Amino acid sequence: MQIRAVTPADRPQLWTILEPVIRAGETWALDRGMNEEAAWAYWTASDRQAFVAEEDGRLLGAYFLRANYPGGGAHIANTGYMVAQDAGGRGVGRSLCRHSMETAKAQGFRAMQFNFVVSTNAPAMHLWQSLGFEIIGRVPGGFRHPTLGDVDSVMMFREL
Repeated sequence: MQIRAVTPADRPQLWTILEPVIRAGETWALDRGMNEEAAWAYWTASDRQAFVAEEDGRLLGAYFLRANYPGGGAHIANTGYMVAQDAGGRGVGRSLCRHSMETAKAQGFRAMQFNFVVSTNAPAMHLWQSLGFEIIGRVPGGFRHPTLGDVDSVMMFREL
């Protein structure tokens, strides 16, 4: 598996990863009706760098990296990750996160913060904690889960 910068040619395959996650509405606070154009604009916005994990010409996952906030908050990185539904359990998310931490550190970021992790997303919660992220805040009922109702969202943090 190779992790590289996203290119415009990746857009159709990236959409096959993003769309099911967006439509399910269980792990990301994005509009479930978001179309491909809006998703591409979100993932590749000018304030972020986007990367993909590729194996044998197929995208397995993706992440973006950006400053959490501008100005006084620009030394803290923020990221978002998605993995293809049929690539779960293969270490893609772990590889993407490790790559993002290495990239962020090389760019001078001192820490990484996840602003909004859905507490019922057990695989993500387990993965982030296994990589040294700690829960530093909780918003009770902060996420409207489509089947579970209002569930907590958490903020996670790790120094680089």
